[in-house]
Amino acid sequence: MFSISELCCMFCCPPCPGPIAAKLAFQPPEPTYKLTPADDANVKYNLHLFDRAEWQFSERDKSKVEAFFTRTSRGNLITCIYVRCSKNAKYTLLFSHGNAVDLGQMSSFYISLGSQLNCNIFGYDYSGYGMSGGKPSEKNLYADIEAAWQALRTRFNISPESIILYGQSIGTVPTVDLATRYEVAAVILHSPLMSGLRVVFRNTKRTWFFDAFPSIDKVSKIKSPVLVIHGTDDEVIDFSHGIGIYERCPRAVEPLWVENGAEGAANNKINAPPAAVAETNVSKVEKQTAAVSAKTNSTIHTRATANTAATTLTIVDTTANAGPTTTTTTTISSVTRPEKANNDGM
Repeated sequence: MFSISELCCMFCCPPCPGPIAAKLAFQPPEPTYKLTPADDANVKYNLHLFDRAEWQFSERDKSKVEAFFTRTSRGNLITCIYVRCSKNAKYTLLFSHGNAVDLGQMSSFYISLGSQLNCNIFGYDYSGYGMSGGKPSEKNLYADIEAAWQALRTRFNISPESIILYGQSIGTVPTVDLATRYEVAAVILHSPLMSGLRVVFRNTKRTWFFDAFPSIDKVSKIKSPVLVIHGTDDEVIDFSHGIGIYERCPRAVEPLWVENGAEGAANNKINAPPAAVAETNVSKVEKQTAAVSAKTNSTIHTRATANTAATTLTIVDTTANAGPTTTTTTTISSVTRPEKANNDGM
């Protein structure tokens, strides 16, 4: 049931998706990087990081990062980076970040994550973030990830079966949307939200016409295996959102619920750029599950470590007549970062 104040908000001054999205979801920081042309054709760019980006590696490691622009269907030029962490990487993560960071701040994390997972990382900035043109909006969000997907497929010739979609917080919104249209190796939804209105009014049970980011109505269309990660004490996107998304996914594997997240909000703990990526070895209670079978050429298994944000993601290639079965195992670990003001939101 709605409270009187909620009913007044909805029916006396009903919101619309655009304002909801802009007010609640998008908090682009001051850019933490700039790009300068690396060749005469302006095809590749050099990534220059400001101090605010908190780069954790050597200057030589920046050579792993290829930066460029691509244009979306809505006419915006958005920044993309391709991080080559492993020469023998079987998978590439298409990573959609949180709402209060940009690629400069995420660049160190991408190298850490890719090195640990033995995969490459493709990241992009939403319209209005970093060096990307335009303004952040829900429609631009969907156009942005589609442009990133096309760049990953055509520029780097990465096949869908070698792509893992990873969305954090607000980044789960475009990730879910894209996953309804393309089958991939796996989808990881980290602190997903069911819809924008449900974040504000936690007792909302349906999707209203003016709601934004209605992922809860889309996840049932995802044909790829889905891993949902959520903190039980998340103070920004309530734990109920993770449960709701998980229950609607037809191909969801056993979720990773992070108990008693530090700072009282496991979502914020990982959404922001980390100072280090640390794997915690507390209470190694393993939970092994097989993904639902059928229709795709891969199976996900997860192994969760109790009271940590660490899980092992195993993708087993089960393609018929593909020769020996190939197993790739990666570990998604808990991350830590310097204390900072809590302005990450979604």
